[in-house]
Amino acid sequence: MAVALVPLLNHNDKQVTPENAQSGQRLQMPLHAEGSKILDARGEEVTFTGVNWFGLETNTFAPHGLWSRKLDDMLDQMVSSGFNSMRLPFSNELFDASAKPTGVDFALNPDLEGLTGPQIMDKVVEGATKRGMMVILDRHRPTSQGQSNLWYTDKVSEERWISDWVKLAEHYKSNALVVGADLHNEPHGEATWGDGSEKTDWKAAAERAGNAVLKANPNWLIIVEGIESYDGDGYWWGGNLQGAAKHPVKLADQSKLVYSAHDYSPKVWSQQWFNDPSFPANMPALWDKQFGYLVKQNVAPVLMGEFGGRSVADKDAQGNKDLEGIWQQNLIKYLKDNGLSYTYWSWNPNSGDTGGVLKDDWNTVDQAKLDLLKTYQAPLAAEK
Repeated sequence: MAVALVPLLNHNDKQVTPENAQSGQRLQMPLHAEGSKILDARGEEVTFTGVNWFGLETNTFAPHGLWSRKLDDMLDQMVSSGFNSMRLPFSNELFDASAKPTGVDFALNPDLEGLTGPQIMDKVVEGATKRGMMVILDRHRPTSQGQSNLWYTDKVSEERWISDWVKLAEHYKSNALVVGADLHNEPHGEATWGDGSEKTDWKAAAERAGNAVLKANPNWLIIVEGIESYDGDGYWWGGNLQGAAKHPVKLADQSKLVYSAHDYSPKVWSQQWFNDPSFPANMPALWDKQFGYLVKQNVAPVLMGEFGGRSVADKDAQGNKDLEGIWQQNLIKYLKDNGLSYTYWSWNPNSGDTGGVLKDDWNTVDQAKLDLLKTYQAPLAAEK
């Protein structure tokens, strides 16, 4: 089923486009990759230091928290917290006529009343970009029921997946700060890389979708996540990019390729590397092996599309070593030392495994978490 999208809502006077780039815009769009760097049209280096705000991919068909906050207040707080970009998850089901947004307090958000899910997406995108934030769209799920191992399911075909991406690429073409497509969230399970299997080769599918998107909107970055297991070596869902060494993604415009990995703590799953006696000294070599080599060898940029956790402390309440906090500290340092971009998981406090930048009241920032993230933040694409 094709995407049914309404025309773009009008920008206000803070519109950021190539035409008025001289008025307050720090970066000149569009973006492209050279080696391991993301650059703007003038050659200025660009680093995403952003946050995920989820909900559009769930059965609320709207970003979570709008039941207790105004959209504008939420976006203002994101910007004041120092995030220069937003990764915005959605599902293909969002575009179905049967998908009705819920979980929005319309007394607080009267301008969202009566809108479809895609129209609410427009409002979020417009609000973020007028504040100078860059937006990465993330196909997080085929339907609101859950994630999928592969890019297609019995409910959402590859054809639908690509068609929806093409429609989005065309729809947001006039907004220069909508910068890229994270094609499919966390390929895992039977997903393979570079083996030529029509049914499971994620690399080949990403090339098909990426080239279709670039044909519709040549300005976008094409963001390709890793898989779970390559050559018998398992890692986090979407985090294993070892296959890109022998089998790189090849696009019609190679300068639009950005790889992406996800990484999580022992609170999400107790991987063996957390029990290594040398932890956390063992982690940089592991990260190099899974995804960091692409940056260190100047192959391509890497976006750490998701990482997060509740603790950023050295010790837990009992005085024991806090593996999650130590892991977060060391990963931020690794990202900063090696120039990787990131979008933190998540802005939302209702991520069960990780919590969020916001506390459970949906208003108060977790200051310890934000203090850590502030050690590695880049400027907005445009000044407010």
